[in-house]
Amino acid sequence: MSILKNTVVIKSILALALGFAATAAAAASTPTTIVVAFPAGGPADTLARVVAKELEARLQSPVVVENKPGGNGAIAASYVGRAAPDGNTLFLSSAGAIAINPPLYPKLVYNPKKELQPITMLVSTPEVLVVPADGKVNDLKQFLDNAAKKPGSATLSSSGIGSMPHMAISLLKAATKAEILHVPYRGAAPAINDTVGGQVGGFFGDISGLMPFIKDKRVLPIAIAAPKRSALLPEVPTFDELGYRNVYANNWYGMFAPMGTPADKVQALNKALREVMDSEPLRKYVGSTGIEATPTSPEEFAAIIDADTRKWAEVIKSEGITVNE
Repeated sequence: MSILKNTVVIKSILALALGFAATAAAAASTPTTIVVAFPAGGPADTLARVVAKELEARLQSPVVVENKPGGNGAIAASYVGRAAPDGNTLFLSSAGAIAINPPLYPKLVYNPKKELQPITMLVSTPEVLVVPADGKVNDLKQFLDNAAKKPGSATLSSSGIGSMPHMAISLLKAATKAEILHVPYRGAAPAINDTVGGQVGGFFGDISGLMPFIKDKRVLPIAIAAPKRSALLPEVPTFDELGYRNVYANNWYGMFAPMGTPADKVQALNKALREVMDSEPLRKYVGSTGIEATPTSPEEFAAIIDADTRKWAEVIKSEGITVNE
């Protein structure tokens, strides 16, 4: 009888152990989703996919990328902000959805400070102005001269109203007093494609997303919105050098989780992402695209977001930018 009881006990213990193992295995294999606010093919999507591959190795579970474009990040931000705060749904966002949308939209459908927990900044990149490589415009002076000769004819595209490219256009208009028509798109990829095809006169965009087009001579870079030249584009002057001060538009991309995600989970993700940014594939990607790896602590990232929000709020107010533009 005692042998029978012992056998039952042993079977119970084994069943419990197997149950715990199955639960742990299921937890370990739970996929992590990185939500991107822009269509496939743009700089945010490309970065997300490089990061996802390396993060998957460190989390030892699947990491997938999901594109949810629209509203300069509003759709993606709302989706992640309402997701379960378990660290399995992340938001890879540019500055637009986090630091520009709040002062831009009178009735924003999400609140990044209340709904999204900063994990780390990943990279930062200045905006560069490119024009079609058809020989009609070869430098900034020519572009501005054409704008002066035919008021209303000069067009610059962006990845959306309130995006960093839009902010760069606003800074250029303020510095030059040029009459430039802003043409917003839903993401960088279609804006770049129409610039290549000559449907618009130019595009302000991240260096990382534009380098393939620049290398293939499909677009011509004519000025960079930064205090100094890029090592990848040493021949391209800054706006300061061309006589137009303070046209500085530095975009960043960072990772967020739903607010309420446990602090230990946030710290674990921060550690894993820092390792990702220091990995060989990411160092190679950063070196080839002209962006800069800029991982931070969650607290440092939050402080940067606050400062940028104040900066872009001033630009939006002074330029009278509205979502009905």
